Amino acid sequence: MEKIIGIIGGMGPESTVDLFEKLVHLDISNTDQEHVRVIIDCNTKIPDRNEAYFGIGPSPLPGLKESAKILQDAGCGLIIIACNSAHLWYNEIIHAVDIPVLNIMKASLWLLKNTITDVKVVGLMGSEAMYVSNIYHKVYETANIKILSPSPEEIKELMSFIRCVKSGDKSEDICKKCNIIANNLAERGAETIIAGCTEVPILLNGCTLPVPIIDASYALAKQAVYFAKNKYKDVL
Repeated sequence: MEKIIGIIGGMGPESTVDLFEKLVHLDISNTDQEHVRVIIDCNTKIPDRNEAYFGIGPSPLPGLKESAKILQDAGCGLIIIACNSAHLWYNEIIHAVDIPVLNIMKASLWLLKNTITDVKVVGLMGSEAMYVSNIYHKVYETANIKILSPSPEEIKELMSFIRCVKSGDKSEDICKKCNIIANNLAERGAETIIAGCTEVPILLNGCTLPVPIIDASYALAKQAVYFAKNKYKDVL
């Protein structure tokens, strides 16, 4: 039986729309009725994940658990989270519900392994908490893949670009500067760029890079469609 996909969104709204759009495009169907049903809780009231991680803001966990329970009670058969940083509380979220919650870091590695062979070094572009927590590093080291981080100055720049997207600014100038950071990672040896923040794919859209991009949001959407249509086991 086909499962309903639930999205914990609102972190921010723009990236939630981007994830939903990817879901629609990946769910190739001939009619409306053939598409997977999706329920989105665009919970914009969830506190900032980076501020919480660094101890300068309230925890997002109550809001994340509330959204997960709302989606479960609405009949969803699986949940995806439209925010990389929210996965810092992933273990607590999965214990708050009785339905699967897919993991965006593992989804990105799955997509990498199934599309690009013999990658040993990847460049990560995400929020500051992604680098300090090593949340991507821990997943990728299971596949013996090294992660390169931008310089401390570039991470600060990247955080400002992410906030720009959240405020509705997706100007060409910001995208170009983000592109420079990605190219710098490639010059330092990254064979692939991991878009490890749900705003980053929006910033890199249309950019030209010498190496492929693995969009973690796209990977998550792809796994969700497979899972909802009971094909997940066939692609792992």
